[in-house]
Amino acid sequence: MRNYGGYMEKGQSTPFYDLKLWLRILKCTRGFKRAMGVAVVLAVGVTVAALSLPYLVKTGIDTYITAVDLSPEQRFSGLVRIGGISAALILCGFVLTFLQVVLLEWVGQSVMHRIRQQLFSHILSLDLAFLTKQPTGRLVTRLTNDVQNMYEMFTSVIVTLFNDLLRLAGILVVLIFMNAKLAALMSLFLPLAMVLIVTFASLAREKFRAIRSQLSRINSFVQESVSGMSVIQLFNRQSWLFSQFDGLSREYLERTLKQIRLFAAFMPLTELMSWVAISMILLYGGFQVIDKRLTIGELIAFIAYMRLFFQPLRELAQKYSIVQSALASAERIFSMLDTERKIKSPPSALPIERINGAITYKSVSFAYEKDIAVIDDLDLTIDAGQTVAIVGPTGSGKSTLISLLQRFYEPQKGTITIDGHDIRDLDLETLRTIVGVILQDVLILDDTLLANIVMNSGCSRARVEDILEKGGMRPFVDRLEQGLDTRIGDGGRELSSGEKQLLAFARAMCRNPAILILDEATASIDSETESMLERAIETITDRTSIIIAHRLSTVKRADRIIVMESGRIVEQGNHQHLLSRNGRYAELVKLDSFAEEQEQGIGTSGSTESPEPFPIQHSNGDPL
Repeated sequence: MRNYGGYMEKGQSTPFYDLKLWLRILKCTRGFKRAMGVAVVLAVGVTVAALSLPYLVKTGIDTYITAVDLSPEQRFSGLVRIGGISAALILCGFVLTFLQVVLLEWVGQSVMHRIRQQLFSHILSLDLAFLTKQPTGRLVTRLTNDVQNMYEMFTSVIVTLFNDLLRLAGILVVLIFMNAKLAALMSLFLPLAMVLIVTFASLAREKFRAIRSQLSRINSFVQESVSGMSVIQLFNRQSWLFSQFDGLSREYLERTLKQIRLFAAFMPLTELMSWVAISMILLYGGFQVIDKRLTIGELIAFIAYMRLFFQPLRELAQKYSIVQSALASAERIFSMLDTERKIKSPPSALPIERINGAITYKSVSFAYEKDIAVIDDLDLTIDAGQTVAIVGPTGSGKSTLISLLQRFYEPQKGTITIDGHDIRDLDLETLRTIVGVILQDVLILDDTLLANIVMNSGCSRARVEDILEKGGMRPFVDRLEQGLDTRIGDGGRELSSGEKQLLAFARAMCRNPAILILDEATASIDSETESMLERAIETITDRTSIIIAHRLSTVKRADRIIVMESGRIVEQGNHQHLLSRNGRYAELVKLDSFAEEQEQGIGTSGSTESPEPFPIQHSNGDPL
């Protein structure tokens, strides 16, 4: 990743030595400098304790075990003293390591908590246009797997890397102090080890990135499959779905096995290099001992230090998978955080004291994809307090008009105003409070009915009861065991589709919007609930209402009906006026009536004849 200008899921892998990325990762520890400083001091203590043990072994051998000029009592007491010091160092190393691990775990957990909160808050603020293009499983992976990978690097890799580098430097200093020639011989293996690590890094980088990308695909696939399980079972697509998952899982297995084979080659190479180095030191050091230029204790200490020298290299190999996963995860997390929100509140939003609810679309054009217009040069004026219905076939642009009004998307051309104010000059939070929407799909929280209705509106219980009473929705609440205090959602009572719509209506009214929109709110509810919802809507006389519906029975009472097709308005007027024109609206009414008759069952009288088809024409008179 060469820059952090926007979210990237695919592309070239981040280099292991990307200094810019490492610096940004370290910036995440701001606020924990004192804790990190203490961890560094503890690391120095752990290293000193570990490197002192081979030197004590050398001292014990040369000073006491091989010292024939000392009495057995002196030699024994000296060895006991050396053993006591070694035990104290081991205990000290244990205590310091324990404190270091606990401290870094706390830092790691705190940093990851901060990143997770920051990331989730950022996702909540992103444009709908961006979020709708992202698989849900991918976003879940960012908040869970990727954050966990970074946590593991903070708690295990960073401390290991620092400790190991400190240990390598300490070993070289001690060996030069003990015997410069043997230290020079051992240092020959350092460039060879670096070449091995760099080669391994270049070979492993793409493999780790491929594993992370495939895991993200699996997460997205599983999430989408589970959410659509009812459709999958309805059409008996379980076998097909399993075959798709099997392909994804096998690909993940293959990529993981490639990583394992690479590690299987790297680990023995480091071990082989270690034994070659020990053999050379044993051979050269043995001649030095024979020539009396090196003591046996020094030779044994050198061999012990050589084993300690290669241990960090083996640990780096073992931790490399964590480093690469964490770098790939950090790249994706930072890219997500750097994705800018395009639709924002203006720096100096217009102060709004009173909203009447007059809406104007002026020469508005919009396309989700380039050159595929959904709204095409549309002009529409809705007077304050008017009830307007928008109808038309699927894909005609009805719901898109509402999304544009709420600024979920920006039109490529034209302006939208409320009471003469361009909505781009209004604060986003204020705008979305002015416009209340009742959708077909209703979000239900695992909480009481009252909490679900109020949400963050601050509406009192008395106000909620007044809304239910005036809207004729009291029977809906009275049917519940504990009324407004009934727990609903995953942990409580399940609501029917109609009950959810009544809840959504009460929720919208709690915010007291100047403009109320019903977007296919009656598409999947029974006739009784639909009548109850219609009666509730009829009580609203002091605000602008927009009704979007396929079922035309809900739009007959509207002051004006807008008929849309291919992003344009083809007809408008009241119900009787449009029927008398015998145009596109009349065709839609015929289709709607026929669909209702089919639902009710035409054959209830015993007739088995099919209804006689009627001609369906475009507004220009051509048959469909």
